[in-house]
Amino acid sequence: MTTIQMSVRPEDLSQVPTGAERIPEAGILVIFGASGDLTKRKLMPALFHLEQAGLLPGNFTIVGVARRPLGGEFAADMRQGIVEFGDVKASDPKLDNFVGRISYYALKFDDASGYAGLKAELDRIAKEKGIGANRLFYLATAPEYFAPIIENLGAEGMAQPEQGKVEVVIEKPFGHDLDSARELNRQVSAVFREDQVFRIDHYLGKETVQNILVFRFANGIFEPVWNRNYIDHMQITAAETLGIEGRGPFYEKAGALRDVVQNHVMELLSFVAMEPPSSFDADAVRREKVKVWRAIPPIPVLNTVRGQYGPGLVDGQRVAGYRDEERVNPESGTETYAAVRLEIENWRWAGVPFYLRAGKRMKKRATEISIQFKQPPLLLFKRMAAAGPCGEIQPNLLTIRIQPDEGIALRFGAKVPTTPEMAVCPVNMDFDYEAAFGKSSANGYERLLLDALLGDQTLFSHRDGVEINWALYTPILQAWAKKEPEVFPNYFAGSWGPECSDHLLERDGRAWRNDLGRKG
Repeated sequence: MTTIQMSVRPEDLSQVPTGAERIPEAGILVIFGASGDLTKRKLMPALFHLEQAGLLPGNFTIVGVARRPLGGEFAADMRQGIVEFGDVKASDPKLDNFVGRISYYALKFDDASGYAGLKAELDRIAKEKGIGANRLFYLATAPEYFAPIIENLGAEGMAQPEQGKVEVVIEKPFGHDLDSARELNRQVSAVFREDQVFRIDHYLGKETVQNILVFRFANGIFEPVWNRNYIDHMQITAAETLGIEGRGPFYEKAGALRDVVQNHVMELLSFVAMEPPSSFDADAVRREKVKVWRAIPPIPVLNTVRGQYGPGLVDGQRVAGYRDEERVNPESGTETYAAVRLEIENWRWAGVPFYLRAGKRMKKRATEISIQFKQPPLLLFKRMAAAGPCGEIQPNLLTIRIQPDEGIALRFGAKVPTTPEMAVCPVNMDFDYEAAFGKSSANGYERLLLDALLGDQTLFSHRDGVEINWALYTPILQAWAKKEPEVFPNYFAGSWGPECSDHLLERDGRAWRNDLGRKG
């Protein structure tokens, strides 16, 4: 397939706003679970990228909180993480000053007696640095500690602002089914107002996800055909080549449906299916997303597929099956692959199927949204195409690549030059983010952290959305739990998933798109 490269002119980039108006007020970021990988690999590099861009106030301070008595070695470890995982030079002139604003406080999350000391330490730091009462609490802990931390913050008077702004960021998973999500929402709302709560999904920090709204609503050529009259179906794929990476106990409780489909994939679905919001304010955007999820009828179990990988080859390397992974039940029924067929019962999407899938140890790492358009009613070139070099005319396809090679591609038919017949072959118009804007070291948390510091909830989940999605998927999880899978493992590592997943589309006369990734 021929690819036509799309680019951005340097003179256009010179007009891009600098973002200086988005610098938050001074405050303290408190990271619970700061000794974990998320802080070192993602949060600290992202925060330093904001520092490099001049988007943090000069006296912004970070306090790491965890159970181990790390003391002064914590800041040194964070410095190493910034350099190693943030593509930052150790000689960066801003690094020493930034690391100097990192401190550590040892605390057992479920020990109520320790929170008075934490409050005193935060007050001391604020007075010493003259940074007021602004606080952002980031919960990067195991889910079982969310409620105790929130309850203790409230008990010590740290949740409601007196002279500053107080917010809390909660990492997923936000519950493991509908009942647990409702209970957690109840516990959170007993301490924090909803406008103080930021339920984070790191997928929404990716540039291509944010660009979906711009692509749809800032370009007049796409929105008129973005409906059931022109679109045949959509596919959303979140495929990983990695296994569970030593997280056996976590994954045994989670599985692919809980870990990826119920949150990440449903967020992507809402962005491509929502109606135009009245503005890009948080309430307006989230309201349209919730409308999409509410319009999805109950998903029959017959429209779902689960799978588990066995041994196989990934990138030429032999890898073990899921049941042979460390700290995994050798007879485990946990799914590492999940696929769903659903519909959205509203005026725009009635009758258009949406196919969602997510899996580990797949053939290729790729998160993509594929929008396949309907064929024209009269194919003038059908006979000539069948006899030509490219075979049958392929339908138009719009592909939004979320990761790893972010971009947007449009497939359409074009006449093959120098042929006497009217031969038609597919070509791709391909826009690649790295080629257009240069390589970025950002990991997606930069935008989300900055928005949280600014109090902008647009890219964060509302409690209503969380509960609606759990209401859709909890019945499926319950049905799966009642009946053990007949054949597990049912796909080889390094494949595109179980064969039964193909039947999900074949009965509709369609097929999964497995030529994922950039073509040029």
